[in-house]
Amino acid sequence: MAIGVLALLGFQLVDSAFIARLGTTPLAAQSFTFPLSFLIIGIQVGLGIAIAALVSRALGAGQQGRARRLGSLVLLAGTGIIALLAMLLWAVQGPVFAGLGADAATRELIRAYWAPQLLAAWLGAGLYFGYSLFRAHGDTRLPGKIMVVTSLVNLVLDPLLIFGVGPWGGLGLPGAAWATAIAFSCGLLVLGRRLRRTNWLTRDGLSAEWRRSARPFAGIAGPAMIGQLMPPLAAMLAISVVATLGEAPVAAWGLASRLESVSLMVVLAMTMSLPPWLGRCYGAGDWEQVRRLMHLAFRVVVLWQLGLGLVLALLSPWVALVLSGNPEVRDDLAMLIRCLLPSYAALGVCMLVVSAGNALGWPLRAMLMSAARLFLFYLPCLWVGAWLGGLTGLALGAALGNLLAGLAAWQVFRRVLASPRRQADSVVDESSGINKNNT
Repeated sequence: MAIGVLALLGFQLVDSAFIARLGTTPLAAQSFTFPLSFLIIGIQVGLGIAIAALVSRALGAGQQGRARRLGSLVLLAGTGIIALLAMLLWAVQGPVFAGLGADAATRELIRAYWAPQLLAAWLGAGLYFGYSLFRAHGDTRLPGKIMVVTSLVNLVLDPLLIFGVGPWGGLGLPGAAWATAIAFSCGLLVLGRRLRRTNWLTRDGLSAEWRRSARPFAGIAGPAMIGQLMPPLAAMLAISVVATLGEAPVAAWGLASRLESVSLMVVLAMTMSLPPWLGRCYGAGDWEQVRRLMHLAFRVVVLWQLGLGLVLALLSPWVALVLSGNPEVRDDLAMLIRCLLPSYAALGVCMLVVSAGNALGWPLRAMLMSAARLFLFYLPCLWVGAWLGGLTGLALGAALGNLLAGLAAWQVFRRVLASPRRQADSVVDESSGINKNNT
């Protein structure tokens, strides 16, 4: 999964690197779309978290038939929900992007880019739901392989569709979105062929299963989606603060956001691969195994992210040179890398705790932890830092917010697992309110 996540996020960074060659304005236009793109991703991830949790718990309890029905329901309902959301975001794009601070010329660029980008987001959501189903069944290799294949297809198509070949001119900024849409379509073809060879889906009993599972599904998906929607909202608020500092800081912030995702590849891989494992432990009542898994994950994340952050901070001038050709954007990006990257060790701890909470029957605590990270620690520190020290102060404030969030998440996790009910292998599932005694 780490290889797959690196490939998937790497091609998003490649998109930004190619777009940066078009100029500062197209890069800023793409950066303004990130919060709404994260909104779509947040909803699809919330749905994926719920299905992975319920399917893995059903498999852990030996309920194979229910696992097949749940898998079928999420593929049908999830793609429909994302399609409706994409149409809504197309309809409200004008006032939303104006509210984020995009001027008329930038909004015109966004309009040509936004339709193919929404199509790519819908295709990517369908692909993600398929990934969630495979992960719930313990297969992380195929999703990882498809992520690599789609990233390679995108890498080949990006320069062709953005810049063109020979006498044929490229599409410019929209070319990046079309390259992504085509790459995701290729991934869906591979995933669909593989799904037909499995026995993981069914058409029988879906109505009855929906009535049975709607409450626990909503109990997980609701808090998970709210938790996933808070980062886009926070991103909107953050970019509105950055926009007051100028166009170059917005472009640098957009590149730093892409680099953040790539640098967190190990954490993201764990948030995808650990929950199905934790869900099976939940179904079997094995809380000692949960403790061992999470403590190992914490150690790996802190050591990896801290080491990677320090290395990238030292190499920040050269990393910025590769990602941007504009000297002003390059200098701002190098400063953001130095301030932010080492703090992702603490951010990774918080992300693991939130992911584990959704799998282990305490989604409400996970949602509250997400809210605290963004609105109690990250945004206030970012805003105060920008007020005191411009872009440098903003970056230092964001880093401090990440550190405080990581420490708070660690304390929450220790308290939850130290409770007598957890130690006795008996748990009250917040998503359903049902006491489950596993002894």
